[in-house]
Amino acid sequence: MSNFTPYLERNRAFAASGAQADVPQIPFVPFKQLYLITCIDPRVEPAAVLGARLGEAIVARNIGGRVTPAIIKDLAWIVHLHENKTPDADWFEIAVIHHTDCGTRLLADDELRAGYAARGGWDEQTSLEMAVLEPSKTVQQDIAKLRSAPELASAISNIKTGGYAYDLGTGKITTIVQPG
Repeated sequence: MSNFTPYLERNRAFAASGAQADVPQIPFVPFKQLYLITCIDPRVEPAAVLGARLGEAIVARNIGGRVTPAIIKDLAWIVHLHENKTPDADWFEIAVIHHTDCGTRLLADDELRAGYAARGGWDEQTSLEMAVLEPSKTVQQDIAKLRSAPELASAISNIKTGGYAYDLGTGKITTIVQPG
């Protein structure tokens, strides 16, 4: 049996429930006008941690939940769609969540970082910058990146951006950068 088999079984139950009929069609604005950027760590699953439901938010996940050039390009596409397909809709909000005990902290290890660079990953400096050692600091850096990204300049004043830190030990999320 594949590790994916139980998920296929759960999908059959989901499909039978009809829940997919309630999600909006493209182009759409998520029900809660939220674009969430968070880590791929399975301990930081938005549906569990935030109670996010299908269709409520666009969720972008990568290691560390970092604002990368790829995230900015994705956001630029969403901004472009909004401006051209749903110009009368309210603007969405961006929430960036970093968490304690993030696996990216291992990027601070010289040997692992060098090995990753040799494998074709980021260069050592970029890897070091991607490490989430102190979520309250890295989330501030990422909000600053969003607010200064030229690709988002036409719309960023309309988009609230907030930064948050999730403590795996307590399960609580703390606001680090007020949405604004």
